[in-house]
Amino acid sequence: MVKNILFGFASLALAVASAASSYNVTFYEPVMINGSELKAGDYKLELNDKTAVIKQGKTVTEAPVKVENDGQKYSRTAVRLNGMQVEEIRIGGTSTRIVFDKTSNATN
Repeated sequence: MVKNILFGFASLALAVASAASSYNVTFYEPVMINGSELKAGDYKLELNDKTAVIKQGKTVTEAPVKVENDGQKYSRTAVRLNGMQVEEIRIGGTSTRIVFDKTSNATN
């Protein structure tokens, strides 16, 4: 009985931990991330250590990032751009800021 309860709590903890690193982001115009152009639309953003994985259907883009905690909760998700290039994403409801590596951009 005790093992079942502990297993249940462990499973719940893993589910919460995995959910904490996945977010929904909407781009309202085409953007560039790590040399790849992404069309406007809704994307799933997953954080894996120092890499952001942005997915929409079969489209998958990866980019090196730095995850920062600003100590203040953001009221909504916001994307900061430099032209078309995504510089950072502030995740609404959290104090998480994802800063994209400026040196990793691919050149054509």
